Amino acid sequence: MSAPDLARRRAFAVVFAALMSTAAGGNALVSVLPAIGREIGVSDTLIAAVFSLSALFWTFSAPLWARKSDRVGRRPMILLGLGGYTVSMLLFGLVVLAGLHQLAVPVAVFAGMAVARSLYGLLGSAASTSAQAYVADRTAPEERTDALALVASAFGLGTITGPALAPFFVLPGVGLAGPMFCFAVIGVCVLWAAWRWLPAGDYIATPQGERPTHATAPKLGLWRDPRVAPFLMWGLAAGSAQAVNGQVLGFHVIDRLHMSPAEAQSFIGLAMFGGAAATLAAQWGLIRLLHLSPRALLRWGAALALLGNLAAGFAHDYYGVVIGFALLSLGYGFTRPGFTAGASLAVGPTEQGAVAGAVAAVNGACWLVAPVVGVALYEWRAPSPYLLNAAILLALAAAAFAVKALATAGQRPASTAPGVDEPQAKP
Repeated sequence: MSAPDLARRRAFAVVFAALMSTAAGGNALVSVLPAIGREIGVSDTLIAAVFSLSALFWTFSAPLWARKSDRVGRRPMILLGLGGYTVSMLLFGLVVLAGLHQLAVPVAVFAGMAVARSLYGLLGSAASTSAQAYVADRTAPEERTDALALVASAFGLGTITGPALAPFFVLPGVGLAGPMFCFAVIGVCVLWAAWRWLPAGDYIATPQGERPTHATAPKLGLWRDPRVAPFLMWGLAAGSAQAVNGQVLGFHVIDRLHMSPAEAQSFIGLAMFGGAAATLAAQWGLIRLLHLSPRALLRWGAALALLGNLAAGFAHDYYGVVIGFALLSLGYGFTRPGFTAGASLAVGPTEQGAVAGAVAAVNGACWLVAPVVGVALYEWRAPSPYLLNAAILLALAAAAFAVKALATAGQRPASTAPGVDEPQAKP
């Protein structure tokens, strides 16, 4: 293996670690927050609202960081995102620790958690957007589906493994605040690795080996761009369904087992591990083994997630919930790489930063309303959030066949958006 190839592999490994660690830590709270809220005295709906506030900042800041990375480079934004993530996890852990030791009233604890999560949403999105653009810059179109599937798998795997590991980081002395401190330490390690091994030079890989001028978002706006908008809307709906499943699972397991929140933590962790294994099988195994195209990922992902929601929603015992969650996680393991790669392949090299920002904004927007709605529906009647998800996923499966952009994802060459001129070749 040549030195440039080795350097690129190492850089991609650092990018993978950055995405996985920020996603794992950011979503680790999904499995421990139900117990934290009930121990401290914060309502289930307010606990879900903490995620929504963070998602609000993530959604609006992600495109800004994407444009910033076009100007100053991907590496500084990745470092900024990792630093913000680490500080937010440390702050969140300190707030929870104060609440558990009754050093602050529940209202103050909720406010502190909201501030810490807002910091994660505001700065953590810089790493996500820049990491995807970093990989897209350095891959040719024919290899980008596999490369971006790996990027999406890092974020998706972190989304599952974080909540799966968190219950096992509940440590003596710090209790339920332990997971936040552990993930903060991991953040410091990944930040050092990125500073040490991530190359500073930024370029866009093209067949001619030239470096086009970085572009900002097209004038039309990606949400109205017919090449990209179908993928963004599809991804928003699928990600919202996944957010509902992740947020509801902890409450579902606690209530199904009729245990105290603390006693149920290991069972929640095992259920999350089942989902993590299924996601890993999809993104590191099946996608590469079967060479699945973006359109196949969209179709199979929606169908499997639909079946998993029905299985989990109508499960009669804990094991049925675990099996259903594993099946829906397998489906979501296909959906995220599917819409991410489809959106990237629909545009040219100079628009990768804008698309990466839009995809990151979608990943944040999924947590704006969905967790609150999902938990509220669960409090009203347990199967309701699963039935809502099933209806959404049925519509998404149909759209993957009926909508032209989705049905031909990855099959057509990238085109230029209306209102954006093709970069001119150098004389």
